[in-house]
Amino acid sequence: MAIKITPTKANLIKAKSRMNFSEKGYDLLDKKRTILIQEIMQLVKEAELIENEIGQKFQGAYQALQQVCISMGLNHLEEFALSVASEVPFEIRIKGVMGVDIPEVVYTERCEKSLPYGFYENNPALDIAIKKFNDVKFLSYQLAQIETTAYKLSLEIKKTQKSANALEKIQIPRLKGEIKYIQDTIEEKEREEFFRLKKVKNRR
Repeated sequence: MAIKITPTKANLIKAKSRMNFSEKGYDLLDKKRTILIQEIMQLVKEAELIENEIGQKFQGAYQALQQVCISMGLNHLEEFALSVASEVPFEIRIKGVMGVDIPEVVYTERCEKSLPYGFYENNPALDIAIKKFNDVKFLSYQLAQIETTAYKLSLEIKKTQKSANALEKIQIPRLKGEIKYIQDTIEEKEREEFFRLKKVKNRR
């Protein structure tokens, strides 16, 4: 493909300036990509730990639920379950990480001073079961936040990779070609001018 640019020193300076800017941009994108990959690897480890913890908590919660069913009976348990709040209030706050909007789940693990049910016809096994299932719920918040963060960072990595490839495979090679073309053309003209002046001088 022919290079369409006027081979002047002014254009050479501009091409070198764009080349320098493109190389710096590529270096920054490469560093950003590396940081994002490291961040995702850390999130994957955290997600694995939380998933394992959730599995253990679920197992303990269902064992506690079985004890409640045995000690209280299923009918009574259903009545008490209806009095338990289905959700703890939380909000989603957005924070920026490397130019990416990351959701953060904001909630408070409250220690209830008063239970939503009375003491009549229940036992401590019910309190234990509710506490264990609440633990699972809070861990699920954390896992959802980590997985969403990892997903958004993965999208940003793809965008960063695409931009870096465009600079590395297209922009920088094109600018190198322009610089070489301009330099070679200017040098050729300077040699022609040198020989022309030399001939003129010899004729005198």
